[in-house]
Amino acid sequence: MVVGRLTRAVVELVFPAQCVGCGSSGVFLCAECAAAMPRADGVRCVRCWLPGLGCRLCRDAPPAFDQLRAAYRYEGAVPELVRALKYRGATAVAEPMAEAMVATVPREEILSDVIVPVPLSGMRKRTRGYNQAEELANALGRFLGVGVLPRAIERRRGTPPQARSRNAIERLHNVAGAFHAGEADLSGRSVLLVDDVTTTRSTLSACAEAARRAGAREVRCVTFATED
Repeated sequence: MVVGRLTRAVVELVFPAQCVGCGSSGVFLCAECAAAMPRADGVRCVRCWLPGLGCRLCRDAPPAFDQLRAAYRYEGAVPELVRALKYRGATAVAEPMAEAMVATVPREEILSDVIVPVPLSGMRKRTRGYNQAEELANALGRFLGVGVLPRAIERRRGTPPQARSRNAIERLHNVAGAFHAGEADLSGRSVLLVDDVTTTRSTLSACAEAARRAGAREVRCVTFATED
């Protein structure tokens, strides 16, 4: 873990801030590129945030969470920001990403008692040196004034990257039984689950089930982006 932190510090020192959208120096996300990012708005399911009303997902197999909100569609400069945070060690981008999230998603829809990041497997976190969802959660917590419980939900086992899965059924199989309640007591609390990107909503739903088992009375979710 110490090596991971040192690596990130070196990366951020050697590679000074540049906007991931246009390359301008000084910031990881300039105002112009932030304004141009495609918002995940329009007519959407109030529960899972997929386009349309009364979606089939929530009708046939409702997710375990009460509500999901995503700030942006996974297009334009959005994938570059996600990749920078997730794979390039540029954890400093979590701050402008979280700021963009709270500027886009109404505060009353994400304000909760505690914030819980979607956990990585121990091996993946050791390899990467950090959890990108935890970095986002910590930044969101600072903006919202809400505490973060990084170990409230834990992974029982590693899972294949969801982006590589062929379909929704395979993704559901990937995460079945993968999460369990951690050391925190969530009894009677409203929980905000945080992740970088959501696709089929299966990971968030599995985490919400674990939060329910820990006593959470409500589970909301927010992600930086959604793959519609």
